[in-house]
Amino acid sequence: MKKLILLLIVLCFLGCKKYVVAFEQPTNSKLDNLKLEILLDKEKVQEINLKATNALPAYEKAELSISDDGKHLLQVKAKDTTFSYEIEYPKEKYIMVTAHLKQNGKIHVGILKQSYPFRFK
Repeated sequence: MKKLILLLIVLCFLGCKKYVVAFEQPTNSKLDNLKLEILLDKEKVQEINLKATNALPAYEKAELSISDDGKHLLQVKAKDTTFSYEIEYPKEKYIMVTAHLKQNGKIHVGILKQSYPFRFK
């Protein structure tokens, strides 16, 4: 019985396909408590509240499940603006999302995509 449960756990772990998304917490205090809505293929999957830090930026990680291989649409909604990015699994499995405040006062959300995990120091 233990072997069967262990086998099911291993199969579930290997069978689940996920994007690992790291959200950078900003150092700009004007972005404190900014709410980001995360949409994958136009379906809301998560909501993140950014917490500004005075030191180095911190990162909050989330895993977004996907159903199959191929291209997906990742959207990040900040206030009244939606930023859309095409991502491919498994080529772009690890994603970092960063919010910036431009000089004109508008928010910009950028991402970095890669196939291997990010290293945060």
